[in-house]
Amino acid sequence: MLDPATGERVGFAPLQSVADLEAAITAAQAAQPGWAALGHAARSEALLRAADAVEANAEELARILSREQGKPLNGPNARFEVGACAAWLRATAATVLEPETVVDADGTRAVLHYRPIGVVGAIGPWNWPMMITVWQIAPALRMGNTAVVKPSGMTPLSVLALVKVINQELPEGVLHVVPGRRDVGAALAEHPAIGKVMFTGSTATGKSIIRSSADTVKRLTLELGGNDAGIVLPDADPKAIAEGLFWGAFINTGQTCAALKRLYVHEDIYEDVCAALTEYAANVPMGVGLDEENVLGPLQNRSQYEIVAGLVEDAKDAGARVLLGGNPDENQPGYFYPTTLVADIDNDNPLVAQEQFGPALPIIKYTDVDHAVAMANALEVGLGASVWGTDPDQAHAVAARLEAGSVWINNHGAVNPMAPFGGAKQSGYGLEFGTEGLKHLGQPQVIHG
Repeated sequence: MLDPATGERVGFAPLQSVADLEAAITAAQAAQPGWAALGHAARSEALLRAADAVEANAEELARILSREQGKPLNGPNARFEVGACAAWLRATAATVLEPETVVDADGTRAVLHYRPIGVVGAIGPWNWPMMITVWQIAPALRMGNTAVVKPSGMTPLSVLALVKVINQELPEGVLHVVPGRRDVGAALAEHPAIGKVMFTGSTATGKSIIRSSADTVKRLTLELGGNDAGIVLPDADPKAIAEGLFWGAFINTGQTCAALKRLYVHEDIYEDVCAALTEYAANVPMGVGLDEENVLGPLQNRSQYEIVAGLVEDAKDAGARVLLGGNPDENQPGYFYPTTLVADIDNDNPLVAQEQFGPALPIIKYTDVDHAVAMANALEVGLGASVWGTDPDQAHAVAARLEAGSVWINNHGAVNPMAPFGGAKQSGYGLEFGTEGLKHLGQPQVIHG
C-alpha cells in the first residue's frame, strides 16, 4: 500500500481468497450462538471495552489511517475519525432497545422483539474506512450477530489495524476481517450463510450487491452515492455561513458521501457568498497528512484524482468561472488537487450533475426558491441536503420539500450516533445509528399471547 500524499510505501496487506472468506464465515457461524447467549448487557460491556482499546491505541491508528488514506492527522480527519470510532462504540452500547408491546387490549397481547440475524457481512469504503466499519459492526455485534468485514482494497491496513484492536476485547470468532479483491466481496454478498449485508459505497456497486443477494433474500442496509445539494436563501449572511459551507463541502477533502457537492445561491447574495467562501477557502492548508498544520490532504487514489480533474476541465471548457484552484501542480508528488470553487456554471454541467467526490464545488445562481428546490430534487440520488438562512420557519419549510434522507439547516453532513441516517431514492435504503439502526440489525419477531 502506497501513501497517496507521497507515493511512499506504507506497508503490505494480505490478499486473501474466497477460501479464506469461507473459513471466516464458518468460524463466525460457530461463534454466533454463544455471543448471542451473552445478552445485551454483556455484549454492550464488550463494546465499551473495545472503545477503551481504540482510545488506548488512538495515535497509532490515526497515523496508519493518515498514511494509507491520505487524510491529515488534524482537523476533521484521522484523529477525528479514530475518536468517532470510540464514540460510536460507546453510543451503540448505551442505546436502549426494549421489547415493545404493540397490542394490549381486549384480551389480546402482542410484543415485538428483535432477535439476532446470524452472521452479518460488512463491506466498507476507502474514504472513512475505520469509522464506517464501526458504523457497520457495532450495531451488528450489539444485536447478537457475528460479523465478517471485507475492507476496501484501497485501505485494508487501516481496517486490519482497527479490527485487531477491537478483537482484544471480543471472544474468539466473533469478528473477522478478510481483505481481498472484488471476488471476495461478491462471494460475501451472495453467501447463503450471511443473513445481512451492510454496504457503503457507490450506487453501481450497491446495485450489484442487490442482485447478488437476491437468491438468498438477504437483509440489506445500503448507504450509496450522493450528490448533495445546498440551498442558500436570500436572507442568509454570506460571511456567517462561509465556514460552514466550506467544511460541508470539503471535509475529508470532499471525499464524503454526504458532503455538499452542489451549492445553489440566490442571485441577490450570489457574489457575496462567492467572495466569502473564496476568502475562507484560500486560507485552509492542504498537504501531507503527517504534517500537523495541514487539514486538507490528497485524493486517495489516482482514479479519483482523474475524475475530479476531468470534471473541472469540462467546466472550464464550458465557460464556467474558476474562483479558486483548478490548477493542479502536475510535478507535485501525490494525488493533490487544489481546493477549487467554480461559479457561473450551468445546472446540467457534469461537475454539477455527477458526483465529483473531491475538492471541487460548483456554485449555481438561482432566482426563485421553487426553481432551486426543483434543481436540488432533479437527480436520482438523495442522501443529504442543506438549507442556509436566518429565518428558521422559512428554512424548515424549504427543508421539508427536499428529497433526501437527511436535511441540515445552516450545517451540512453533521451526523449524530442517535439520529437515524440513510438515503432516499438511489442513495440506498435501510437506516443506521440509534435505536432505528439497532432494529435494522435484528430480525423482528412478534409474539402473540
